[in-house]
Order: sequence, then structure tokens, then C-alpha cells
Amino acid sequence: MTRLVWAIAAAVLAVSVLADEGGAAAGPAALPSDPQIGDCVIFREGGAGLLLRTPVYWLRGSIAGVSRTRRMAQACPRIGKQAAAQTPADHARLAAAMPCVDKGADAVEVDVTRVQVSVEDWETPWSPQQGTTGWLFRGKFLEQTLKKGEVIDMDATWLLRCAADG
Repeated sequence: MTRLVWAIAAAVLAVSVLADEGGAAAGPAALPSDPQIGDCVIFREGGAGLLLRTPVYWLRGSIAGVSRTRRMAQACPRIGKQAAAQTPADHARLAAAMPCVDKGADAVEVDVTRVQVSVEDWETPWSPQQGTTGWLFRGKFLEQTLKKGEVIDMDATWLLRCAADG
């Protein structure tokens, strides 16, 4: 009977880990419409897994500025590590290259909407035991320390719309 319980527990953990790895590359859904100055937005990270979900960490703020440009989407940088082993510098390097394509030969011109988000509140993990280190870690977004009122520049497709009161 004890072996059966351990086998079930191991299966549940394996399914959760596999689901987490499959969802790790997926970012938050894009804003449903064009972002406007004053919109409440949130960047979320985590929540992957079918039965055992990883914690959700977030950064919430309001849009202070919007800029639109066209640029060539080049090949994504090859980090060469699993997502859980990537450092904040690795995450920053990948974020700076986005949007990007899998192969350099597939480079294409794309419209990019960047928003300047005035930070209002956040929840980040403080140790790897609290969750995988991602773009939010130890009070930082990528390599920028989070402070209320600070403005962070980011791609609009990384954000979700939220209620202004939280």
C-alpha cells in the first residue's frame, strides 16, 4: 500500500513538473486592445502545472507612455541552459532581443509596441525555493530594482489589463 501511495505521489509530481516546463516559455497574454496612458496593467509569472501549480508572481502598474516602432525580428539568443538554470542576466538578454524568431534566416519586420509602466505594486520570489527564478526575482524586474513610481520600459505583449484598484 505504501508503494502505491509513493507511486501516485511521484506520478503527480512528474505531471506537474512536465506541465511547468511546457508552460515556462509562454508569457502573459497580450493586452486585448491598444494600450492607453493610464491603463492598469499587470505582468504575471508562474502558475504553471496541472495538479500542483507553481506560485504566481506579479508586477502591477499603470501605463505612463506608449511608443510604436517597426523593427527586424532577428534570431533569438541561444542561452544553452534550462529555464530553471537561467540567471537574471540571461533573462535580460532574451527580453532585449524580443520579439525574435527561431532561425536567423526567418528574420521578419514586425510592429513593436513598447509601454512605459509606472510601478505600483509587486510580489517576487526571494529564493529559488519559492519558485523558479524568472523575470521577477528578489524585488527586481529583469535587472531593474522595483520601486513605487519608477518607470519600466517593456513590450506591451507581456502585459495583461487589470482593474485599477488591484
